Amino acid sequence: MADAKRFEGYGVLVTGAARGIGAAVARRLAEEGARVLLTDADRAEVERTASELREQGMAAEASICDVADRAAVEAAVAFAVDAFGSLDVLVNSAASCTSDTPLFEDGTDEAWARDLDITLTGTYRCCRAALPHLARSGRGAVVTIGSVNGRLDFGNQAYSAAKAGLGSLTRTLAGHAAARGVRVNLVEPGTVRTSAWEGREDELEALRPLYPLGRVGEPEDIAAAVAFLASRDAAWVTGTVLTVDGGLTAVHAGFKATARPRAAL
Repeated sequence: MADAKRFEGYGVLVTGAARGIGAAVARRLAEEGARVLLTDADRAEVERTASELREQGMAAEASICDVADRAAVEAAVAFAVDAFGSLDVLVNSAASCTSDTPLFEDGTDEAWARDLDITLTGTYRCCRAALPHLARSGRGAVVTIGSVNGRLDFGNQAYSAAKAGLGSLTRTLAGHAAARGVRVNLVEPGTVRTSAWEGREDELEALRPLYPLGRVGEPEDIAAAVAFLASRDAAWVTGTVLTVDGGLTAVHAGFKATARPRAAL
């Protein structure tokens, strides 16, 4: 548990908070004193996660929210403001990732649209609904969960295109929101051990040597980065991408292991 109470008195909304990164973010901010509204399209799971936090003495509420539904997003924001008296931080973690078809041309419009609608447009909907309240708080911050998929080809074309779009949205919204006292930043994770990898531990182990720091990420690694960007410790940081990927995109570990480059004679 974090020792600092950087978010004492803060009202926070986290989307995609039923499990994985979103749940870890909600826990980290609640540990640091925030009152957190966990939202997700999975009612049972998000209520279970919020209940666990409350049982451990943290201030947590749960709300069903499909970020593809504008009315549901606006209702979740209103719920947070009513419950906490203010909304100070929005964390966009909800996403959709559809497996690629063997041939690109076999992909469907429906799958493409779903990944973009939830991952990119859903974030837009949440920011649009939350921004007036974040501006009124005097310490408003938006932190969105991107992905290294938005920069390099790791597959999942629609998801990757949506995550790349989040980088652009972060920059343009940061430019608009700065004058209103709201900071907007993006965390860009590499591979993170979440429920999406259950039953695929052998694949995670195969990926480990590709990471210079020797392991894949844990949800708590991403939560720590979000907590920094959402806090006043990052008061002069906006419009930036914080890559949290164990060195994956900085060092081509596979190439180095194969080529074994030698010093020039």
